[in-house]
Amino acid sequence: MIKVNLLPVKRRKKAKPVPTFLVSGILITVVVGIIMAYTAYFFSSRLSDRQDQFAANERKIAELKETIKEVEDFERRNKIFEDRNAVIEKLSQNKSLPVKVLDELSSIIPVGVWYERMELKGNNISIDGFGFKNDEIVKYVNNVKNSDLFQEVYLRESKRGSAGKGGTPLYMFKITFQVKA
Repeated sequence: MIKVNLLPVKRRKKAKPVPTFLVSGILITVVVGIIMAYTAYFFSSRLSDRQDQFAANERKIAELKETIKEVEDFERRNKIFEDRNAVIEKLSQNKSLPVKVLDELSSIIPVGVWYERMELKGNNISIDGFGFKNDEIVKYVNNVKNSDLFQEVYLRESKRGSAGKGGTPLYMFKITFQVKA
């Protein structure tokens, strides 16, 4: 015998299959989201590393600038010291120069010629003087030219005049020259 159930039975509806494009879309979205999260994490960590490195480099630059400032200060002080030392050495070398010049001038001056004024500026010497005869002044200028200590001798002026009320005839002269270095 056949049994028939006349009571209503609730039948389940078959589930509709989920379209594959929806599953694949969700899967792609999840994968892209994971990739973006990893990329954001990766670049943010690299950025923080770069920022740390930048800060370290800035500190190093500040230290190097301080060192450069110290070196420049040292070089400036060293240059001042060297300049002062050069002046001291030049003074010590030239302290005997006036003695040598006066000794040489006194040994080459002829009788009848004398100095009224002598000026020594660096290596330049200027002399104003008198002589009884013009020949004596010329002899003196030639002696200065022939000296090993002097160079660029130039007789600027030689003129006849007289001394005092007695009217003794004299020749006034001006001569300039340089001391050889």
